[in-house]
Amino acid sequence: MSDPTPNPAPSAGSGTPPGAGSPLGSGTELIGLIAASIRRERERSGLSMAELARRAGIAKSTLSQLESGSGNPSVETLWALGVALNVPFSRLVDPPRPAVRVIRAGEGPVTHSERADYAATVLSSCPPNARRDIYRIEAQPGETRASDPHMPGTVEHVMLGAGRALAGPTEAPVELGPGDYVSYPGDAPHVFRALAPDTLAVIVMEHI
Repeated sequence: MSDPTPNPAPSAGSGTPPGAGSPLGSGTELIGLIAASIRRERERSGLSMAELARRAGIAKSTLSQLESGSGNPSVETLWALGVALNVPFSRLVDPPRPAVRVIRAGEGPVTHSERADYAATVLSSCPPNARRDIYRIEAQPGETRASDPHMPGTVEHVMLGAGRALAGPTEAPVELGPGDYVSYPGDAPHVFRALAPDTLAVIVMEHI
């Protein structure tokens, strides 16, 4: 779930290897922020580049590109790095913010899936001593956005605003219409699949 405003056209089913394509867009400010965040969290965790790459299941060369600001990670790659670093996804993509912040439709730090026509915008990241991130999801019918388990104890809350979608555990997703809500464990495999054009949802990611 979990951005600067790059707005690339998402590439569903492009087959781009994690971290090697351009699902995140060309916003150099955001890419620089992500590079610094990954490096900061890796150093904080005391992990070598090789060890973090191994834990996240990505190539060391890919991680090196991301930390140098020359790579452009997908949402899947960032989730894998967040799990390996034991930090929320939003800590890698969300810039510092003022006390009052307005995010208009179409704005905000966006990451795109490399496996589905699915874009996640961080609306509010988890501040110190709090336990939640908020995302706006925009998705189109097509490939299912399949998520690997997030950090232990994570719970996802989904409120559908427009369109129709299947969301929830991989084995038993729930069909949602506008105004419907579902919550489910985020530390187990789960999916989100748009069933109608221009499906829009808000996901709240709750952490322990």
